[in-house]
Amino acid sequence: SVLYTPGIAHREWREFGRTEVIDNTLNPDFVRKFILDYFFEERQNLLGSLGGRLEKPLIGIPGKKCGAIIVRAEELSNCRESVMLQFCGNKMDKKDFFGKSDPFLVFYRSNEDGSYTICHKTEVVKNTLDPVWQAFKIPVRALCNGDYDRSIKVEVYDWDRDGGHDFIGDFSTSYREMSRSQSQFHIYEVLNPKKKGKKKKKYQNSGTVTLLSFHGEWTRNPSQPTSLHYMSPYHLNDYAMALRAVGEIIQDYDSDKMFPALGFGAKLPPDGRVSHEFALNGNPQNPYCSGIEGVMEAYYQSLKSVRLYGPTHFSPVINHVARYASAMTDGSQYFILLIISDGVITDMAQTKESIVNAASLPMSIIIVGVGPAEFDEMIELDGDEERISSQGRYAERDIVQFVPFRDYIDRRGNHILSMARLAKEVLAEIPDQFLSYMRTRGIKPGPLPPPYTPCPPPALHPLLCRRVSRI
Repeated sequence: SVLYTPGIAHREWREFGRTEVIDNTLNPDFVRKFILDYFFEERQNLLGSLGGRLEKPLIGIPGKKCGAIIVRAEELSNCRESVMLQFCGNKMDKKDFFGKSDPFLVFYRSNEDGSYTICHKTEVVKNTLDPVWQAFKIPVRALCNGDYDRSIKVEVYDWDRDGGHDFIGDFSTSYREMSRSQSQFHIYEVLNPKKKGKKKKKYQNSGTVTLLSFHGEWTRNPSQPTSLHYMSPYHLNDYAMALRAVGEIIQDYDSDKMFPALGFGAKLPPDGRVSHEFALNGNPQNPYCSGIEGVMEAYYQSLKSVRLYGPTHFSPVINHVARYASAMTDGSQYFILLIISDGVITDMAQTKESIVNAASLPMSIIIVGVGPAEFDEMIELDGDEERISSQGRYAERDIVQFVPFRDYIDRRGNHILSMARLAKEVLAEIPDQFLSYMRTRGIKPGPLPPPYTPCPPPALHPLLCRRVSRI
C-alpha cells in the first residue's frame, strides 16, 4: 500500500510512505505504520470514524470487485520509550509433513474497541521446534501506545511458502508484565483454542515461548513542558520540590552540610555513554555539593549538560552509599539516601539484593515517586507489608520508606504546603530506623557535650569572644 497526503492548497497528492510487501495472500495485514504530525494551526482532514476504524472499497477496475482496505487511526501518546525484546520457543507443534516447523511471532496491540492491530513480526526460523528469534527494538507507543497495562497479543505461526501460514497458538501479556521479567525468564504457554476446545485430556499446550531479555530505553527532554524535569520560570518541578522538602530538614542533622548528589539514567558528554551513577556537579572525584542550594544548582546544571536516558537502575546508587556506610559501622555516622524517580525500576532483582545487603548497615533509603505512573515496584521495596528478600535472604530490618509525591500535592497549588506534607511523611520512619540499628548493635549515645559557657563581657575580651563563639 502507498499513502498519499495532500500538498499545498490540496491541489496535488504527494507520496508519504509505503508499507512492506506481503507475498501470496489476498488478506494482507501490514506491519508498517505511518505517523502523521498534527498541527493545531492548520486545517487537516483526519480520520474521525467510530473507534478510529475506516473501511472503504478499492476501486479502479470498472465492473470488478477489487476488495476493501481497512484503515485504523489512533492518537499517539507522548511516550518516547523504546524496548529491546528477545524471545525463544520450546516444543512448538510440528506443522510440516516432511519436517518440523518454521515458526515466527506476530505481535498485536489492543485497541480501545477491543480489536487488535498488528505491530511487529519476527523473522522466520526454519525447520525447528525450538526457535530462538533475534532481539528486536520497538517503540513502546507502537507496542501499547504508552499504556503499560494494555493487552499485547502474540500469535505463533508456521511459515508456508504459499502464504497460508499455519496457526500454532497464541498468548497474551503486557508491557508491565514483561518489564517484571528481568530477574528471571518469563515463560508463556502457547495455546490453540481449537485444540483446547476439543477437550482432549492429553492436550496441555502447543509449546512455550520464553522472554529471554527485556531492556527498556527512553529519552526525556527537560525543555518540554510535558517533562517532569521541566524548568519552569514560575514554579519548581516535582523533582526540585522533593529535593528541597526533604533536604532542608535533613541538612540540619549534618555537621558540614556537604552532600554528594548523584544522577542515574543519562547519556554523559562527550561520548554519550549511558550512566546509572554520575555526579550531578560533573566532578566524579568530588560529587559533594554545599547545602541543599548547592544540590539544587547541580541538578539544574546537569539538566543542561546530560541527555536523560533510560532504563532506570536503582542498585548502583544504593551500592554507592552502602560502600560509605560499610566503613562507618561504629555508630559515629548514619547515612540517608534520597531517591527521586518517575519510572519503572528495571533492575528490580539487583535492587532487592542491594537493599537486603544495606539493611545491616547504618543507612536508610527514602524513595519519592513523581509523576502519574504506577509505582508497584517501589511499593514492594517499602517492606511495610512484607519484609523484602533476595535469593532467600530477608532484610535484617526495614530501611526503605516510599511515598508517591502526588498524594501530598496541595490541590490549590500551595507548593510550600505540598513540601511540608511530603517531608513529614517521608521522614516519619527515619528515627525508628536509626534507633533500630543502634540498639541491635548495642551502640549507646556518646557523652553529652560540655555545658554552654557564656563569653566574657565584650568590653574585656573582644577578640577572645569572637573566637569562642565560632568554636
